[in-house]
Amino acid sequence: MDILYILSSLLISYLIFKIWKRIDSKRDQNCYILDYQCHKPSDDRMLSTQISGEIIRRNKHIRLNEYKFLLKAIVSSGIGEQTYAPRLYFEGREESPTIQDALSEMEEFYIDTIEKLLKRNKLKPKDIDVLVVNVSMLNSTPSLSARIINHYKMREDVKVFNLTAMGCSASVISVDIVKNIFKTYKNKLALVVTSESLSPNWYSGNNRSMILANCLFRSGGCAVLLTNKRCLSKRAMFKLKCLVRTHHGAREDSFNACVQKEDELGRVGIHLDKTLPKAATRAFVDNLKVITPKILPVTQLFRFMLSLLLKKLRRSPSKGSTNVAQAAPKAGINFKTGIEHFCIHTGGKAVIDAIGYSLDLTEYDLEPARMTLHRFGNTSASSLWYVLGYMEAKKRLKRGDRVFMISFGAGFKCNSCVWEVARDLNVGECLGNVWNHCIDQYPPTSLLNPFLEKYGWIREEEDPDTFKFHT
Repeated sequence: MDILYILSSLLISYLIFKIWKRIDSKRDQNCYILDYQCHKPSDDRMLSTQISGEIIRRNKHIRLNEYKFLLKAIVSSGIGEQTYAPRLYFEGREESPTIQDALSEMEEFYIDTIEKLLKRNKLKPKDIDVLVVNVSMLNSTPSLSARIINHYKMREDVKVFNLTAMGCSASVISVDIVKNIFKTYKNKLALVVTSESLSPNWYSGNNRSMILANCLFRSGGCAVLLTNKRCLSKRAMFKLKCLVRTHHGAREDSFNACVQKEDELGRVGIHLDKTLPKAATRAFVDNLKVITPKILPVTQLFRFMLSLLLKKLRRSPSKGSTNVAQAAPKAGINFKTGIEHFCIHTGGKAVIDAIGYSLDLTEYDLEPARMTLHRFGNTSASSLWYVLGYMEAKKRLKRGDRVFMISFGAGFKCNSCVWEVARDLNVGECLGNVWNHCIDQYPPTSLLNPFLEKYGWIREEEDPDTFKFHT
């Protein structure tokens, strides 16, 4: 009887130990953001609409109609007068970039952000276990990740990932890579470096579907420090709750919605197809279907399922619509029951409007994305971190709040994730926040581009005194 008792006790103890070990191991798989640092380029790289117009006019292949088209796109995009561009734009060399121009642009960004981030957290480069770099439009040899390792003399066993061509959604992809590494390796520090190289990617032709990309993007970048170390969880700013990636590359129209290609005369640029709004909407809807059950309460899930059923029964899509806000269907669900803050990719005013319409968000919810677009523009994959920085600088984030990040990218992709605020970020000074120098000026009384008032011909009012085009 005693032997049976001892055996039973040992079996129960073993089962309890296995259960405890399983639960305990899960705690080491958590993904935390310790800190992040966005890049603010120097003021001599500040790009106003006036300077944008002068740069565009240097293109010998465009005429009055294309010029007006581009300026209309700029003044209606929601981009303000204090965004940043590469140095060669101001030197008049945008059509003849060198590889050194691209590398210098990247070096200026990563040296600034990584050094500030490591210094603030009292870390050395050799403390980094994982390095993930994403820059879509630059594929150098050696890679950018190798250049960072060389510059900072990181360890030989650092795990390295160098992502290219992932578009504006690459930040979330980088986080997903780190999250999966953390499932296997304990007590690690990861550094995600995200930016975009504009220097070598100016389009010098006059194809409207390709020339628009010249006006949409601005310089920027961010370095993010992540960990799964349990001892650092108290210092962490955010904890990753869930992440969903949606890829529609198998669909021809989605795949071709945003493509780097040559025009009729062999000039390389980014082609933005008329199917882009539909591709983005479809990817967004499919992404929501997966992530919604992970973030909302049961009552809202039931309502969501019911709304989807009703939409399938009543759906009658309008043909030929190219307006993103009109094309995006309303989700028919209150996302604010599971989310407090919405971190939206600043792909443009139309993108922000469409997501706001679809999720039934207020202007307060959309303010961080709108202000980021106005102050820093569309910085591609790094734009999400500028939006997050705005929320932090405005003291919006308190412990337990959930932040919903939404991004889109060529392929076509929609990637999203939810972060939980791990400690109160709405008190004290936001050390290193890129918004510190100007947060009191936002939101401004008006987002209207001053170029509209100065140049009336943009509104189809031809005025020879305000416009002269030299051929």
